[in-house]
Amino acid sequence: MSGKTEEGRSEGKIGQLFLEHEFITGDELDRALQLRLQLEESRLGSLLVEMGYVTIEQLLTVLQKRFGIPGVNLGSLTLQPAVLNILPLAVMKKFRAVAIANTDKLYIAMTNPGDLRVQNQLEFALGKAVQPVVAPHAQVMVLLKHLETIGGKLAEPLVVKEILSQPGGQGRAKRHAGIPLLLKWLVKENASDLFITAGVAPCLKKNNEIVRHAGPNLMPADIADMVDELVPEHLRREFDENHDIDFGKTIPELGRFRINIFKQRNSMSIAIRSMLEEIPSLEELGLPEWVGDYALKREGLIIVSGPTGHGKSTTLAAMIDLINSRRKCNIITIEDPIEYHHRHKLSNVNQREVGRDTASFPQGLRHIFRQSPDVIVIGEMRDPETFSIALQAAGTGHLVLSTLHANNVAENFLMILNQRLMPEKNGNGRVLALEKLANSQRIKNLIREGKVHHIRSLFKQSSEEFQSLDICLARLVREGKVSLHEAEKYCENLPYLAEMVATKRRRMPDTGVTP
Repeated sequence: MSGKTEEGRSEGKIGQLFLEHEFITGDELDRALQLRLQLEESRLGSLLVEMGYVTIEQLLTVLQKRFGIPGVNLGSLTLQPAVLNILPLAVMKKFRAVAIANTDKLYIAMTNPGDLRVQNQLEFALGKAVQPVVAPHAQVMVLLKHLETIGGKLAEPLVVKEILSQPGGQGRAKRHAGIPLLLKWLVKENASDLFITAGVAPCLKKNNEIVRHAGPNLMPADIADMVDELVPEHLRREFDENHDIDFGKTIPELGRFRINIFKQRNSMSIAIRSMLEEIPSLEELGLPEWVGDYALKREGLIIVSGPTGHGKSTTLAAMIDLINSRRKCNIITIEDPIEYHHRHKLSNVNQREVGRDTASFPQGLRHIFRQSPDVIVIGEMRDPETFSIALQAAGTGHLVLSTLHANNVAENFLMILNQRLMPEKNGNGRVLALEKLANSQRIKNLIREGKVHHIRSLFKQSSEEFQSLDICLARLVREGKVSLHEAEKYCENLPYLAEMVATKRRRMPDTGVTP
């Protein structure tokens, strides 16, 4: 117990030294200390290196200050058999010590050179003066593990760097499942997203809730391996320059995925969304028939809004597929990235990907009228120029479909769908709830007069133009498809929702929505 207490005090002093040298912040130290509690064999200094917070050189600076003796980066050495084999493997493992040079003294790299009892025991056993030097704990442990696999003795010179650069080198065993297994987990669980970030285990987003993997917490170096595996060579420079990237990737036998990689606090994070290869129909998505009626109109603007992960892109893909199956027209999409691959049916479908086929949404839209489109699909409205071109197109005889992370209205719009995906009451999947805002003279007048905020209060109950999300939520609760608790998370007016659910005998307003 006293040994562990002494080790804890030493780790505390080392942590304080990192702060004094301003190599790390207090928050970074706290994260490392929390993670160290879960990784019993890790030392704080090596863990900070592994997390990407400090370099080996900075670690050695702190270790030398802590113990008052020289330090050594074992990765810079080539060890000779005549020297390293002086100590038996059992002794090296017991004291976490490795002989690295033999002159007038025997120089021994140690993880805890402050223990004079160890030095005295080694000098007595060897009959020679010992000069301890401090080395990173992780490097010593990797070297000892390698010696154990080869029988405990070197037969030829050993370039330590070659061992440290192997998988599991620098003390980092490959503790994570790897991208292929994680993607299989994502597909098997029928989850929407896979999140990979440093300091926690990989996790899924399933039915709008986080589900953690049973594996250990990931290190920045683990994620760097995954990034190298995922990012195509032609996109690597873009990622290095912009520090984030979004692209699609098809993996045989698993399907197609949308991948976003971004940098955060000296490490990288990955968000992967599973995309269906087969485009679902509007009916399969639980969307009412009137959604298809709007999608088949010849001009105007249709916006699908809602938070990330609530099926906007899938609804858009289903509408495109309906148009593709029913109309003979020219469809041009600009997407970031392309999520669903559309085959040419009655229509021609030209899909352009931001970053590969065009530099940006505005760039792709500036010359789109020269491509003679009948239907324009904009993956997401992000900037004023995109909005401007979309409205121009909608007002000049084109049908424009797009998504938005929030509600939006415009003079030329046909319809706005605002949707939420909610866990089914039985826990087997998700149910779609939506509200509709359709164009009419009343709506146009409110927009012209700048009274958009009056729309929701004016049509609180239900009307041909506006059908509220709260009414749809109440219907889903009454039908036993979602719980009241889940509905309350998404509703806008809690008392109104409770009243509609509780009044069982009162006829519900007809939303026109088939949940």
